[in-house]
Amino acid sequence: MRTAAGRSQRTKTLSTVELTQVTKSYPNGPRALDEVSLTVPRGSFIAVMGPSGSGKSTLMHCASGLDIPTSGRVVLDDTVISELSETRRTELRRKRVGFIFQSYNLLPSLSIADNLTLPLRLANTAPDKDWLRTLIDRVGLADRLAHRPAELSGGQQQRAAIVRALVARPAVVFADEPTGALDLRSARDVLDLLREMVHSLGQTVVMVTHDAAAAAHADLALIMADGRIVDTVHAPTAADLARRVTELETE
Repeated sequence: MRTAAGRSQRTKTLSTVELTQVTKSYPNGPRALDEVSLTVPRGSFIAVMGPSGSGKSTLMHCASGLDIPTSGRVVLDDTVISELSETRRTELRRKRVGFIFQSYNLLPSLSIADNLTLPLRLANTAPDKDWLRTLIDRVGLADRLAHRPAELSGGQQQRAAIVRALVARPAVVFADEPTGALDLRSARDVLDLLREMVHSLGQTVVMVTHDAAAAAHADLALIMADGRIVDTVHAPTAADLARRVTELETE
């Protein structure tokens, strides 16, 4: 993966996220990120793997604007988010970033239909009904919209979470262990769906996972250790990724 370079905020680029020499430090501890530079191309599916404590989650938090780096530069959808206030970062995330979590994070008191459009309501934006219908049809939830989350299986809830993440047409979706709570079949279905969204709809997805089989669905896997990207694997296989992470854990 090529090193990110500085870009003008006013010029549309071929990348969705760029990190340049990003470091994140916490008091009385080692660097969670150590001068990380990377570029996430538009329309790509990237997995981030590594041993526990390698910096995977911190990378996602800084890249998505949930946190700011101690030093370095983060550009998301041509905006330098590392220089924005918390209020401005929150506004940008609502409009340009989607999130998928292991725990689904659907509101139990709302119907699936209301859960799907919640990000738009928070941003005071009307839904694009045609786009919403396209997403609902893609994930096969048309007959579940009136149900509450507890009435759906785990796989169906995660499909709903995917629609919710995509409903605002975000520049990038960050998925944090999206299959961690699912059985093998549901996990495979969700990963196939994410891959379809990338290849059919041009969505950009960055997925943090400890699961080599999940990461093998991505176009590219980044391997992290000690706050750095130590390996880049194109067209990854589960066996290769599992072996590489095991080597890092035993070094």
